[in-house]
Amino acid sequence: MSRSSRGFLVAVPGLLLAGFGAVHPAQLDAATAPWWTTLHIILLPVFPLLGVAQWSLLTPAPRWLKWPGRLAAFGYAAFYGGLDAVAGIAGGTVVHAQHGATPVVGAVFMAGDQVGLIGAACFLAASVLIVVAAVLRAGWWAVPGGVVLLLASVSFLDSHIFWPRGVLTMLGVAAGMPWVYLAGERSAEKEMTR
Repeated sequence: MSRSSRGFLVAVPGLLLAGFGAVHPAQLDAATAPWWTTLHIILLPVFPLLGVAQWSLLTPAPRWLKWPGRLAAFGYAAFYGGLDAVAGIAGGTVVHAQHGATPVVGAVFMAGDQVGLIGAACFLAASVLIVVAAVLRAGWWAVPGGVVLLLASVSFLDSHIFWPRGVLTMLGVAAGMPWVYLAGERSAEKEMTR
């Protein structure tokens, strides 16, 4: 597989999530509940792909960065999937069944937000370790992509994929990940030609 193809593959999860974010309801109510639930069922296997991309980006990292980074990427996939299941699928189901938001859905969202924040913090931690590894490998070439990835990762702490900020956040992830990857590959290629 070519270097550019691999770079594109790490961008795909962010691009998919940006697209889904563009059609994500802004609010959960009786009218949006069926689509809200369906969308989060569709997203259940998509969100973990960000963790897969992070895992992949950590492949060339030194062990002392690779394994904590991969543990954080796993934590993201596990806990953020919890948010998707609880606030997404369960929240939408409750609102649909009760024909509107009630205190029950508030409790469901509170639980979902707690696990989602843990997942998003794990995503940020893995992104920090990816950027450190990329800068160690590629030097200044990795800095612009690293800045984009880190800004998007910080935004992800509270933006989810909601329009417009969450969509821009996912586009930042989709730009930053391949940028960091390609900087590292460029550096490795230069080292091989010396």
